[in-house]
Amino acid sequence: MKKLFSVLTAVLLVFGMSVGAYGEDYSNITDLGLSAQSVILAEASSGSVLYENNSDEKLPPASITKVMTLLLIYEAVRDGKINWDDNVTVSAHAASMGGSQVFLEEGETQTVADMTKCIAIASANDAAVAMAEYIGGSEDGFVQQMNERAKQLGMNNTTFKNACGLDTDGHLTTARDISIMSRELIYNFPEITQYTTTWQDTITHKTRRGESEFGLTNTNKLVKWYNGATGLKTGSTGKAKYCLSATAEKNGMQLIAVIMSAPDNKARFSEAIKLLDYGYANYAVVKGAAKDDFVGEIPVAKGEHETVVLKMGADITALMKKGGSEPIITYEIPESISAPVEENQKVGEAMYTVDGKETARADIVSAEAVERAGLDTVARRLIHRWVRYSVTD
Repeated sequence: MKKLFSVLTAVLLVFGMSVGAYGEDYSNITDLGLSAQSVILAEASSGSVLYENNSDEKLPPASITKVMTLLLIYEAVRDGKINWDDNVTVSAHAASMGGSQVFLEEGETQTVADMTKCIAIASANDAAVAMAEYIGGSEDGFVQQMNERAKQLGMNNTTFKNACGLDTDGHLTTARDISIMSRELIYNFPEITQYTTTWQDTITHKTRRGESEFGLTNTNKLVKWYNGATGLKTGSTGKAKYCLSATAEKNGMQLIAVIMSAPDNKARFSEAIKLLDYGYANYAVVKGAAKDDFVGEIPVAKGEHETVVLKMGADITALMKKGGSEPIITYEIPESISAPVEENQKVGEAMYTVDGKETARADIVSAEAVERAGLDTVARRLIHRWVRYSVTD
């Protein structure tokens, strides 16, 4: 590893972080007394777990499955595989889905955007399967993609058997794994909230009988009940009972609260609120250096320029417990770098630590490109140095 020429540290002082304004006092609580079989609370920017109970037990997730379905839809659009205005034709298989649905008919077409809206707002099984077939060629093909993506994300206790979450033997995941895929969706595609925060909307059915408007109502009551709610997905079946992946954002901090196998509909929402309140009462995200912030300069060996400017390659934030130790940011930068240097080339790293434990890391990159010095540049520098030393002597 290259020798470090500087390790810069800065303590961020945080003021005014008193507990309060969240109803109950959740400070110093280790057991929230929840009735759900499995829960987890995570902070979105870092993925840090703030509270958990039985979070690695494999359980049926019901329609929270659709978080992965939505993630693959957004990734397919991003990668240019599909477009939002593509027309998707509903198959007999998709139209046959029971449970929550928008009553799509065989042969009916809807755009990718409207199918996605139906999944995100109304938890439509028929729309989820139609999109699975459109992207994967078949639902089975899409499910294979779901499981491959889960493995890539480190969702080690997850096996998907279908694209919508209907009860099927072996269709299992955990609260921890749900928090991982929920984080991936909201972190990379924050635009999902245009649907997940919508309370009511409509689509237009276009069938052989003509056109008719159909109303969509959000299955996630937190959109109406909880200040700062941003999503994300509900789920309930006979085997899964009542499940929820709830996301919210307040004071610059995004939280993910996952409830699995709650005894009833009321409990899944009230216990998600309790988790979110606990998080906001006890933790805060401190923003440090932002993307493109100036970090410093270092020498460039054999370069057209003698130095290169360094900047932050991404935002870096620290999660801290209110009333606890303040975070320290450390910059690790090499003594020098050799040309050629590409623009945005990784040069070093910035790290946040709290009580000696690393909580976040971000790249430090070059702000500009530096080409290898040509013969004329080398000659000019040699002459300059000779003249300088001659004058000194």
